[in-house]
Amino acid sequence: MTGRRAVAVVLAGTFMAVLDSFIVLVAAPAIRADLGASGGELQWVLAGYQLTYAVFLTTGGRLGDLHGRRRVFQLGMGLFTLASIACALSGSALALVVSRLAQGLGAALMVPQVVAVITVLVPERERHRAFGVLGLVMGLATIGGQLVGGLLIGADLFGSGWRPVFWINVPIGLVTLLLAARYVPESRAARARRIDVAGVALLSAALFLLVYPLIQGQDAGWPWWAWACLGASVPAFCAFAAVERALARRGGDPLLRLGLFATRSFSVGLVLVLAVYAVITSYYLVLSISLQEGLGMSALGAGLVYTPAAVMFFSFSLPAGRLVPRYGRRVLAVGAVVLAAGYASTAAVLLAGLPFTPGVVIPTLMLQSVGGGLLITPSLNAVLARVNPDDAGTASGVLSTAQQVGGALGVAIIGVVFFNAYDPATGNATTAAHGLAMASLFTLTTALIATALVHALPTTPRPRPATKQQSRV
Repeated sequence: MTGRRAVAVVLAGTFMAVLDSFIVLVAAPAIRADLGASGGELQWVLAGYQLTYAVFLTTGGRLGDLHGRRRVFQLGMGLFTLASIACALSGSALALVVSRLAQGLGAALMVPQVVAVITVLVPERERHRAFGVLGLVMGLATIGGQLVGGLLIGADLFGSGWRPVFWINVPIGLVTLLLAARYVPESRAARARRIDVAGVALLSAALFLLVYPLIQGQDAGWPWWAWACLGASVPAFCAFAAVERALARRGGDPLLRLGLFATRSFSVGLVLVLAVYAVITSYYLVLSISLQEGLGMSALGAGLVYTPAAVMFFSFSLPAGRLVPRYGRRVLAVGAVVLAAGYASTAAVLLAGLPFTPGVVIPTLMLQSVGGGLLITPSLNAVLARVNPDDAGTASGVLSTAQQVGGALGVAIIGVVFFNAYDPATGNATTAAHGLAMASLFTLTTALIATALVHALPTTPRPRPATKQQSRV
């Protein structure tokens, strides 16, 4: 019972962090109009959150292992809540950008603790269900973010425009802080010693060099510095790996134990998660643009288009966690195939010349969500099934980083594909339909890659002897 209560409390942190990655997409036009934000400033409002979120995730997981997962979760939730207040009160685009950077840092501190709490407190035989609920929460936040944003902006409470998309975090954050203090027991890695400062600096620099050009490159027209940053990220990651190996040989405590990647379920699963999130994040971005700019729909109307898909995702995510113990990776394989079929059907109906209307694309979006529910939910457990609880915080930080990097990579690639077919300046339903069809073909290809990766996962999890305490709880 204690474990269930604790998991239920910390899942609120995941929901808030994922929701804020998507809810601002709908609010972007209103923010631009109210604050007079330039294109670059608006891009930073959207991307600055993802940047600090991605860069500090692994460090956030490590801090939880060292100083206590509940303590770091509460620190992250407190920072996230305060930053949300600052976002809602922002009087300029610059103030909003700075507040969003702080929000991302808060998310990076709290999100890795969620998976760590599940790994430490939930018995292994029940962990697939907990990861199923986690995947469900993340999926609903992903799909529901734009619906919630549309409802809040459409309501225009007290003439506040876009600001309620940030105010909504405040009561949830305050209640979660109180519940965490009461129901989440403290835990930390038994063998953890001190933070690896050199590792933190090198990994942060490498992730920044990788993620920043992925986020900014499309809008900037892919200048030379974007390619230079991407190239420089390779030696930066190599330097990080060399420092971590040297520290481990000296008997030190590296930020990331590279032996984690020797586990096939972890290394292959990470690539799978990166591919899946490259599809989800990017696709809902271009779909939102297609509906609002191409069809001229309101933020609320566009959000309502996602509602049937959200229902299907919810319906299939719930049983997915229960099916995995019986059918193993076949559940993920079916999900990947159905997901690919959903994207293929969207491309087919749009390229066949059918009119681009909500009624045409909603059934294909529902098919995509059936596959997503069967794939996303159990994929998290596939990555972490064999991770030692002492490495839970670090491993979950790496997993969350893969989600954010995958999202940034997908947005960068799909942006090229979509905007080559759709020009916002002269956009209409026909060109939006063509752009969405091209984007669907890209996501179809990525979903097929995910299908191949599923078959590279181990067929059954390696059993571990049950122990009452593998970390100090």
